[in-house]
Amino acid sequence: MWTRALVGAVAIYVAGAGLWVVASGFGKNEQLLNVACDPTRELWHDINAAFLAHYERETGTKVFIRQSHGGSGSQARAVIDGLPGDVISLALWTDTNAVAKAGLLDPDWEKRYPNRSLPYTSTIVFVVRRGNPKNIRDWADLARGDVEIVTPSPKTSGNGKWSFLAMWGSVVWRGGTEAAAREFVTKAYQRVPVLDAAARGATMTFAQKGIGDVHLTWENEAHLEVKESEGKLEIVHPGADTPRGAISVLAEPHVAVVDANVRRKNTAAVADAYVKFLYTPEAKKLIVKNAHRPANPEALATADPELYAEYQRLFPKMDLREATSLVPSKKWDDVQKTFFAEGAIFDQIQAAGQKNQ
Repeated sequence: MWTRALVGAVAIYVAGAGLWVVASGFGKNEQLLNVACDPTRELWHDINAAFLAHYERETGTKVFIRQSHGGSGSQARAVIDGLPGDVISLALWTDTNAVAKAGLLDPDWEKRYPNRSLPYTSTIVFVVRRGNPKNIRDWADLARGDVEIVTPSPKTSGNGKWSFLAMWGSVVWRGGTEAAAREFVTKAYQRVPVLDAAARGATMTFAQKGIGDVHLTWENEAHLEVKESEGKLEIVHPGADTPRGAISVLAEPHVAVVDANVRRKNTAAVADAYVKFLYTPEAKKLIVKNAHRPANPEALATADPELYAEYQRLFPKMDLREATSLVPSKKWDDVQKTFFAEGAIFDQIQAAGQKNQ
């Protein structure tokens, strides 16, 4: 039985938004709401606890942090529709920029913090049943007729979008044509029995309900999933044991301060301190502990050799490619328009699959 005990946390329902949030810390003077994508619950639980202690030591002020989780696209829409997040930590640039386009983020949001406001990154890997009975080793195996795939919907989930882009890229990045990529991804989605709305829902479908042979998921979610399965699941880094080597997408979950909200709530200073904390040595240890890839990991080799050794243990070498390389303009807006807008490639693939059923 899976458990995710959030020690010292309180669950609160945000009326009107339809969201559960988790509150950490019990100070009166400062309050923050972090609106986050689905598979970062454990990371933010640890980060929030560390930041509360850090901020109180530095300023003498206690902070109350509420945490909201859901599918990345749904979370962006909730903030746009009025959920008063002080900080957003969403799965894709397009989700964060949608909040900016709504006038809630200043135009410089991506440049405000180091590494393009990316304190950590991730990628998409496979989780398979113990012993990998279907021998799923690389992306091409997903199109086999005997393989059933679990992945969330790209329409609502950042995990879903990254998984789609990784599948498409696995063909193009290795020299294949766009036509070959479309054919492969179409076959793969014909092997998906259910499209959950968010990453954590897909994890439950695969790990608890026992549906599917392979789960396409965030690397950190994969590590947690395998750990909690007590030996029933294992991770495959696609292509790692083939001559071509492991390849996947560079997943970039930006973190940003919601400028319009923090100005109205007078929380700009603490929100800024909160995001800056993510780049500290203390936070990097928690980022690695939760199986996310910290910004500039090479710097750990001299700054913290022990942590760098743990980083190398958790993260085998992979060829991680930027999703924007899949469109001629190299712009995220065009990635969204090409693959995920209404009537774009994903919708076309879904329609073709339904027609053939």
